[in-house]
Amino acid sequence: MTTYSPRFLKRAAAITAGVATIIGMSFVGAGSASAADRTTFAGSKPAWAVTANDAGTPAADTSIEGEVYLPLRNEAAAEALATAVSSPLSPLYRHPVSPDAWISRFAPSKSDSKQLVDWLTSQGVKIISVPKSREYVVFRGTADQLNSAFEASLKTYNYGGRQLVAPSAAPSLPASIGSLVSAVSIDQGRFLTHPDSIAQGDIPAPSGPKSFAKQAPTIDTPAIPAPCSNYIGQFTATVPPAYGKTVVPTNNCGYAPSQFRAAYGVQSLANAHINGSGQTVAIIDAYSSPKIVQDVNTFSANAGEPQLKPGQYSQIVPAASSFADQEACGEPSGWQTEQTLDVESVHGVATGANILYVGGYNCGGGIDIAMSTIVDNKLANIVSNSYSDATEAIPADVIAGENELYVQAAGEGIGEYFSSGDDGDLTDLGETPQPSFPTTDPFVTGVGGTSLGIGKTGNIVFETGWGDQFDQIVAGTGGAISYAEPLPGSLFAGGAGGGTSSIFAEPSYQKGVVPNSLSKGFRVTPDIAADADPYTGYMIGYRPILDDTNPTVVGDYQTVTYGGTSLASPLVAAQIAIVQQATHSVIGFANPTLYGLDRIAPNTFRDVKHANPPLALAYDSKVSGHSWLVTLDTDTSLTTANGYDNVTGIGGLTYGLLTLLAEGRH
Repeated sequence: MTTYSPRFLKRAAAITAGVATIIGMSFVGAGSASAADRTTFAGSKPAWAVTANDAGTPAADTSIEGEVYLPLRNEAAAEALATAVSSPLSPLYRHPVSPDAWISRFAPSKSDSKQLVDWLTSQGVKIISVPKSREYVVFRGTADQLNSAFEASLKTYNYGGRQLVAPSAAPSLPASIGSLVSAVSIDQGRFLTHPDSIAQGDIPAPSGPKSFAKQAPTIDTPAIPAPCSNYIGQFTATVPPAYGKTVVPTNNCGYAPSQFRAAYGVQSLANAHINGSGQTVAIIDAYSSPKIVQDVNTFSANAGEPQLKPGQYSQIVPAASSFADQEACGEPSGWQTEQTLDVESVHGVATGANILYVGGYNCGGGIDIAMSTIVDNKLANIVSNSYSDATEAIPADVIAGENELYVQAAGEGIGEYFSSGDDGDLTDLGETPQPSFPTTDPFVTGVGGTSLGIGKTGNIVFETGWGDQFDQIVAGTGGAISYAEPLPGSLFAGGAGGGTSSIFAEPSYQKGVVPNSLSKGFRVTPDIAADADPYTGYMIGYRPILDDTNPTVVGDYQTVTYGGTSLASPLVAAQIAIVQQATHSVIGFANPTLYGLDRIAPNTFRDVKHANPPLALAYDSKVSGHSWLVTLDTDTSLTTANGYDNVTGIGGLTYGLLTLLAEGRH
């Protein structure tokens, strides 16, 4: 079974106030019964549902989404299979099972699933979906219905800058149903799931926790001229002395696809017709962009790139009329740029790859359904997920339920790539230092972020960890310029997520590669990295949704430069598609292969190192009207280093050992 850390067990026990006894290292069992005829799920109550955060009682008719998870049959055997088919030294390496075989061996039984569905229906709630794998049931009911069914005493809590409904008491089920179930999710914490993307110019307020709000425009004029560059070094700016220099490059305007292909060594492969052909990259987000194909083709035509061929892009998306929880999830317009970034970056790097987009009707159960749609039918073996749950503060039972999806994917030979987040160690959000789930799950590949400087000829001028610290450049009397604060300034504008899990023990594939000083026996993320800095970012083009109440109405085509690990994840997914085409192989769950290669041939990866002296860019903000010095590689408490680090993992992909990847001889 997945190994959870003793620290996590202790924390879970504290949360549940001793109600449940956790047996061994598994969270698939229920807690002790609150009465002889009920089973209590103490590990299904979120840690933030405490009196100090109490904001009152929700209205009885408040609509709430719920999800109930059923345990796998023989979870230990399922995880052993997923590990074996992904591990280079195993005789089962690259011999995954089919979805039907996996479901037949490990999925909850049809009778258990039906019994749960029948009981939920009897409680008056609406069944939204049951996946083919039967691992969970998504449903919807009122607060009154859920209180009655689960005896959960729902309340509203202040958490993460939001008001979220959650149980104030551990939810419970009648014993006859509870014996079939591993976890109950009836809190709105899942709606904290958000895209890990940042537009160039999204500069947070200069004080207090990051709010994701842009600075209000001012009538100020920039203190220095700093036009954006099409490549690093095209333009420079004179700045006050910083790190031994008074002249620094300006930020890039937004890289074109050809620049990424050149920098990542893909262009030479493309010249040999290795461009991802024959591969499918699946992308999961919430909602759907109404003009995505037209947008991609306009973007490609403007960049001199090949447009989508008929059938190269497909999607499985809900009708706009079925979009749910829009305000809580950040609106369809908030996810539109995410989908656009994902699709246009995959197509830009792997121009021949097929792309399958699967959208959720919301950012909670809808995303799980999207995942199951792909995995239950093996619609792709590369899946890019550019979203995260913000922290690891998710109920223990629910994490175990979500883990089942990733175990299934690995067992079927599907690689799940997750962006590591855009807020460093999360302290800028007022949290204690921690990474984000699902990136910390040991059966997914966490993708961290770099700042990538691409030169005039497509060469890499610099590559370091993504972490942007801003210091305003101000003009004084007589035109003299200076910094508003001591360098590097106090305004953190984004950086790759990462760090040491408090939930999952260190997987075997990380041992000997991740320094003990980082792991201390626990899973560390990310695993690999690509460009994520919006100031060395990617220019996308799209027709924006104008009205979220009618998300089919769009405006005129426009371009904007984006970054975030939402860019890094599809960039890596596209590169994996190229590797698979070149090697005539399927990588599947990549981590055991990646870390195995790093042990014997570390030059397979670009080791992203700490910048010393620090690197900086000049940036004129069209939003605030200010000039800024952007110091790179300043990612909260996370640091880049030689070898593995918690900003960029083992580094960036190269193509020097395609033969080893193809033959699996490592």
